[in-house]
Amino acid sequence: MNAVPRQLAVITGASTGIGLELARLCAQQKFDLIIAADEPLIANAARELSLLGANCTPVECDLASAEGVEKLASMIAAAARPVDALFANAGRGLGKAFLDQDLDEALKVVHTNIDGTIRLIYDVANDMRRRGQGRILITGSIAGLMPKTFQPSIADHRPFSIRSQSHLVTSSKTRGLR
Repeated sequence: MNAVPRQLAVITGASTGIGLELARLCAQQKFDLIIAADEPLIANAARELSLLGANCTPVECDLASAEGVEKLASMIAAAARPVDALFANAGRGLGKAFLDQDLDEALKVVHTNIDGTIRLIYDVANDMRRRGQGRILITGSIAGLMPKTFQPSIADHRPFSIRSQSHLVTSSKTRGLR
């Protein structure tokens, strides 16, 4: 009897919180996983997810940099199988008023929340489009819909993520992407 091949999901920001929960849900649905985060805790998450039966590849990378996105993209390519679902969840905030934020740290937030997310989506979504199938979820937050005194980065970037997802869906729905 031939076993049905498991689908592959890529989840960013998967070391804790929403990303880890998304990865758990995928593992319970019999997906294999490539999980990414910018901290060593990603290895702990991979061990936990493996206990749920998923083949799980952890990637410690910083999506704020092109090199970090390339590292994740290389690991995806090394899997030598298509990505069936991408959960673009990586994001950060600083929890300080706008002018109280360190500029370099604020720019790293921009690079993670916008640049890194868009670079990864372009890579994965173009392959999905060529195959005519795939699913992408860009995690957003209610914070993207309201002003936030101590989370200006999140409040500014999440609407961008929400609109980007809307544009992606509108331009790709006839090509098998969801």
